Formats: sequence, C-alpha cells, structure tokens
Amino acid sequence: MTAEPLVITVAPNGARRTRADHPALPITPQELAATATACLEAGAAMLHLHVRDRQERHTLDAEAYRTAIDAVRDAVGDRLIIQVTTEAVGQYTSAEQMALVRELRPEAVSLALREIVPDPSAEEEAGAFFAWLAGEPILPQLILYTLEDLECYHELRDRGVLPERGYSLLLVLGRYATEQQAAPQDLLPLLSARNDDMPWAACAFGPREHACCSAAAALGGHVRVGFENNLALRTGDTAPDNAALVRQMRELADALGRPVADADAARSLLKG
Repeated sequence: MTAEPLVITVAPNGARRTRADHPALPITPQELAATATACLEAGAAMLHLHVRDRQERHTLDAEAYRTAIDAVRDAVGDRLIIQVTTEAVGQYTSAEQMALVRELRPEAVSLALREIVPDPSAEEEAGAFFAWLAGEPILPQLILYTLEDLECYHELRDRGVLPERGYSLLLVLGRYATEQQAAPQDLLPLLSARNDDMPWAACAFGPREHACCSAAAALGGHVRVGFENNLALRTGDTAPDNAALVRQMRELADALGRPVADADAARSLLKG
C-alpha cells in the first residue's frame, strides 16, 4: 500500500520576526518570491504568506497581499499553493479578518479558530462566513493551539457552525509570545482527543521543530516549517534560509517512505 504523500508547507516570515532575528528573513514581495522559488525546489507544496506594511509591520491589507501574491505567482506560477493568513496579532477583529478573505478570495487561507469565533456572540457571523467559504474555491485551514481549541472545534462542528467537510487542521505546538518551546510529545494529547478524519498538519515553535514535525509525519500528518516558528536546523545550527528547513523535511519523508506532495496533490489532499 502506497503511503499518503506528505504536504510540506513553508512559513517563511510570520508576523513578528525581523531581519534582526535572521538576515535572510524575507519581507518584500521580491524576497518572498525568491524564497518561494527556493522552497519549491527544496520540496514545499504550499507557502504560508504574511505581508508587512511600509514600516515592515504585520498587516492584513488586501492590496499588500495582492502585490506579494502577484510576485510569487510570477516566480512559481501555480506550482505552489499560496495560503494567506488572517492572524490578528492583537490588532485585528474577527470581522476585519473575515472581510480580508471576502475581499481577497485567496487560493488558501489559515484561520485561528479562537480569533474567528472568540466567544458565543460571534458564532452567528462566523457560521455565515464558514458557509460562504464552503461555496468558494478556497482551501481553509483551521488553526488550533490547545486542547480547549480542539474541544471548541468539535462542538462548533457538531452544532453546524462549522461545515462537516472542506477544510484541514493545523495543530500548533509551543508558543511564540510565551517562548514556550515545543516537544514531540506535545502532539499526542491533541491527536488522542481528535474525533474526525480531517487532514491535519503540525507546526512547532522552537529548535525542536524538526523533531516535532518528524513525529507528525510519522503519524500520518502533514507539516509546516519555516522561520515563522524556528530558525534552527535539526543539528542546532542556525539555518541559512527557509529552504534548508524544507529540505530537511523532504529528507525525512524519504526516510519514512512518504512521497512528497506537489501543489496539485496537496490541493486534493487538503480539501478535507
């Protein structure tokens, strides 16, 4: 029986890091395009895209996204899925996050469930948004940080706020704001608590990113790596660029006997 292909996503910059953290952190559309090209060649199927304003601060500006997306598409065509983020970073409301998606209509989007549905009063608007998403050619990914997030996801799906199918999950290990470093065993409670068969991936904050993502790949999940979450190679040395982190995961996939998905295969796998 052939193993399911492994979808490798690269998250090359995130919302918080700057070139002071790493000189190869891509910020401009041109830098993002060059990073996309290198990561595609290294084995990535999807680019998790953050954009910055003129002061290099996190933004959800649709025009900034269009400029970056156009630069990446000029470089790699449709050989990478471009996934935009709606991450709030304490700046944006759930309404602003959803408005970005409606205006931009990206190929793929990641949505932190706790930000889109911060409390019960947001459920009606969020339910309408998710119903709209289900009718669009957009690949949504729900970000879950904790067991409480996972329980909320199950409840919202059971009550029909979330559709039954049509999205994937991202399980986040560790935290940036609290400098909580992830470990592979952090994945086990989340997987044990899951009660569906939706496609899932893991990402991990800190220098054990590779070990955490290796565990996810070995357990049948997909992976997200990159400077958003980690700057270190599995050896502990600083990675020269994002492509080096992708290349490590491709080598791991070879060792596990999992073929690496290209963008077309990833599009099918992540539909849920």
